Amino acid sequence: MFEAPIPGQSLTNEPKNYPWENPSRLATPEDALVYHLERLNQPKRIEAMLDFLQLDIDVVTMTEGILRNAVANGEHSVDVSMIIAPIIHEHIVGLADATGIDYDEGLDEDDSEEERAYAIRENKARKILKDIKLDKKPDLGDLEASLPKTPMNDTEVEPMPEEKPKGLMARPQGVM
Repeated sequence: MFEAPIPGQSLTNEPKNYPWENPSRLATPEDALVYHLERLNQPKRIEAMLDFLQLDIDVVTMTEGILRNAVANGEHSVDVSMIIAPIIHEHIVGLADATGIDYDEGLDEDDSEEERAYAIRENKARKILKDIKLDKKPDLGDLEASLPKTPMNDTEVEPMPEEKPKGLMARPQGVM
């Protein structure tokens, strides 16, 4: 309980004490990619990756773990990992496909179409708000066309009944 670092303790440590605080060893994405592909093609690492895939570890999680470990060891920066992540992902998928192992890629295919549609509508709404701020007449046609179609009820909507005041200070109607 009392072993947690106190606020500001990291500022008292010697600077550049950890590998990720120093300049990375591999500066370009090409160098980092060669480094990772050489390591991932070692027989023991291939066997370990395939074992993890059989244990239902998804490819996205495995890729993030490999790249995060390299960043923590000072091999390359986070930016480089984001650039090479799709290639490492596809390499692992290719190994799994070549061996015939069932695996989970970790990509949600079901929600992606709904999320894209939502993002498109959100961008259109932002454009409309921007037009309103600039005193332009917004084009609502695109936004209305992208909304999901819902069947309209042909019956008229009844007005809401007027709610009578309640509570200690409420006066009865007609009394003055």
